[in-house]
Amino acid sequence: MIIGRPNVGKSALFNRLIRRREALVYNTPDGHVTRDIREGLAKLGDLRFRVLDSAGLETEATSGSILNRTAAMTANVLARTQFAIFLIDVRTGLHPLDQEVGKWLRKHAPGINPIVAMNKSESLHKDPNSFAEAATEALKLGFGEPIAISAETGLGMTALHESLQPMLENYMAKVLDGKSSQDENLSQDNDSSKDDESKLPLQLAIVGRPNVGKSTLLNVLLQEDRVLVGPEAGLTRDSVRAQFQYQGRTVYLVDTAGWLQRGDRHKGPNSLSVMQSRKNLMRAHIVALVLDAEEIAKARRSMTHAEVVIARQAVEEGRGLVVVVNKMDLLKGPRNSALYKRVKEAVPQEIQMVIPQITGIPVLFISAIDGRGRAAVMSQVIDAYEKWCLRLSTARLNRWLRKVASRHSWKDQGSQTKIKYFTQVKARPPTFVAFVSGNTKLSDTYVRFLTKSLKEDFDMGGIPIRIMQRSVPRMASGSSSKTGQSTGKTVEHTPSDKRSSVV
Repeated sequence: MIIGRPNVGKSALFNRLIRRREALVYNTPDGHVTRDIREGLAKLGDLRFRVLDSAGLETEATSGSILNRTAAMTANVLARTQFAIFLIDVRTGLHPLDQEVGKWLRKHAPGINPIVAMNKSESLHKDPNSFAEAATEALKLGFGEPIAISAETGLGMTALHESLQPMLENYMAKVLDGKSSQDENLSQDNDSSKDDESKLPLQLAIVGRPNVGKSTLLNVLLQEDRVLVGPEAGLTRDSVRAQFQYQGRTVYLVDTAGWLQRGDRHKGPNSLSVMQSRKNLMRAHIVALVLDAEEIAKARRSMTHAEVVIARQAVEEGRGLVVVVNKMDLLKGPRNSALYKRVKEAVPQEIQMVIPQITGIPVLFISAIDGRGRAAVMSQVIDAYEKWCLRLSTARLNRWLRKVASRHSWKDQGSQTKIKYFTQVKARPPTFVAFVSGNTKLSDTYVRFLTKSLKEDFDMGGIPIRIMQRSVPRMASGSSSKTGQSTGKTVEHTPSDKRSSVV
């Protein structure tokens, strides 16, 4: 874990170690941009390890304040970590807050001897005297010899590698020694572990407007307090990524910052948060859109404009969608029984009206603050993911096509466009190609009919389905089968054909 007072460059070092700009970096000494614990895979030379970015520590923060709650959360996670990098800003010298953080570390992590890293030390590498003075001052913290680094430019990463390597090697030697004694027990479960490893990891993004309970839901799914929660709107700024196991499946979970209305956006960390949330939406496989039950009851509508935009963008990007209505505990009680029932009945209907592109979107009603709903949410998420990854054989699809063709009512049988060949070219999301003869084209009505039939017959409700069209030149009947086969092979290379229709 990277630890230090606010604005010493912890997030910049985190980004340097994971080799990506994941954590928000913004020069606001009084704003405390980072509020949650971020996790990433560090790559430092030949070393690989999990690294955690933490919020800036202010030990004198008032009880109940955001800074006080972030310090408590940092202490809980620190208790489960093995090493720490104590970052200080060499430009300002040893700050009284640095010494307070040192005392806090001794109290909450007595078993950890942190590496003291003097950040922003570009000038120290040129002047040995300045380095000696800064090092002497840093020794007052009582954690041994410091190293000089610059997270912004990458200076001093070799020194950090040399400090971390022996510590990591000693730790891994102990882990491997303890593991070798359990090999006999583990060998009995080899077959089941292979089955677990065959399951592809799932990437789930939790999105929604500010203060609807996204971070509370993330903590419930992780079964630990990883993200700061509270009554204040807009607490989450970074998109927090975390990994956990659920029923033998690896799940990568992203809690995004609340999507603001256009009039609510300001320059600074909030605008960066919205941009980061959009990027994480594109990376996700399944999107969990969180709504506020109390706001739905007050406004008498299920989704605001911002929420409709999020849902439609997820669908247009081909992501699976699960709607989670949170804070249902606020509608319980004898006085609200009719309102509770009305919300549960109205929300699925209204969601279907505003997002007509997809039928059967799963809607869950939970109360994350009570710690409930984990099993229900994950069950629906995994179900949507399995549908999103579904692959159907060409033979099965063409048998299905012959059956459903007879269901469609044609005003003029002579105008019926005949599909010669129907195949699935990709999953995630399921994408199909219909081969039609000559220059004919399937009507929009028939494409919608095929889409609806696919969802009903193969239980693919709640996920986007894409159907494209390809023309097969009219040829002699003897060579028609060969033509179909050769054309089928080229479909995967030309999915962006302008003549294709996407639903």
